[in-house]
Amino acid sequence: MPLPLHQAKAEFFRMLGHPVRIRVLELLQDGPKPVRELLADIGIEASSLSAQLAVLRRSGMVTATRDGTTVVYALTSDDVAELLRVARKVLTGLLAGRNELLAMLREEERA
Repeated sequence: MPLPLHQAKAEFFRMLGHPVRIRVLELLQDGPKPVRELLADIGIEASSLSAQLAVLRRSGMVTATRDGTTVVYALTSDDVAELLRVARKVLTGLLAGRNELLAMLREEERA
């Protein structure tokens, strides 16, 4: 029996639900990067990064190519970068709404 679409979407968002995976995707928006650069930019243990990269590879979000002893990661599609841009836009709107509410509460407190 095929997976219902809403369940597939939930699993997709669960896959994105780790800060290291999000950070890797953000860094790869600028183009392919070798693992050593990702390690330097993210600042975690190599084994932890490797585990998160494996999740992204299995999900089809990134590709890995070997150049000698160097493994280079890249986004599989510009749609991934677009997804991150839209997420940033939604988050900005949500946070702006919270700031407005906070300002109103503070104003009410002063009155």
